[in-house]
Amino acid sequence: MDLERRVLELLKSIGIKAGQVVLDFGCGSGTYTIPVAKIVGDKGKVYALDKDSEVLNESMHKAGSAGLKNITRIDTSGEYKVNLADNSVDVVLLFDVLHPYYFPEVDDRRKVLDEVHRISKAKARILVYPKHMESEAKNEIENANFCLESEYSGTFIHDNKNLEKGKVLIFTKR
Repeated sequence: MDLERRVLELLKSIGIKAGQVVLDFGCGSGTYTIPVAKIVGDKGKVYALDKDSEVLNESMHKAGSAGLKNITRIDTSGEYKVNLADNSVDVVLLFDVLHPYYFPEVDDRRKVLDEVHRISKAKARILVYPKHMESEAKNEIENANFCLESEYSGTFIHDNKNLEKGKVLIFTKR
């Protein structure tokens, strides 16, 4: 099975649906952004946010090659403010991004989570692949006014190429 099909199946299994508005926070080169855009379709929207303009360029190039017009690029320099309206997003992907390498201090991660809370709709789902932070992630996210709804175990793609067993923590906004 090719990687993209595997990712499409994974994302559908964890609740990505047509018509949703999704923020891929720390999207990298689009490993999950492109398949999410295909699932949400023309009536949906994907925001691809990253602080690395080169990987964002790669992601947008892939989107253009795939004919996807429902992805909006969000460049950031690492600030915590996301340029989206309050209560505007159905799903936030935090895949292998909410950990000490990118956000060394608990306060830094809390600022990210506070911003995710601000932009998330009342019934939004926050999907966290807690790579590098498996033991602390649940408590930190729950302390930021999210409630663990469920966990999904499966095979994930890490660094655009490696398949790894892991789990996604699925939270809702309190």
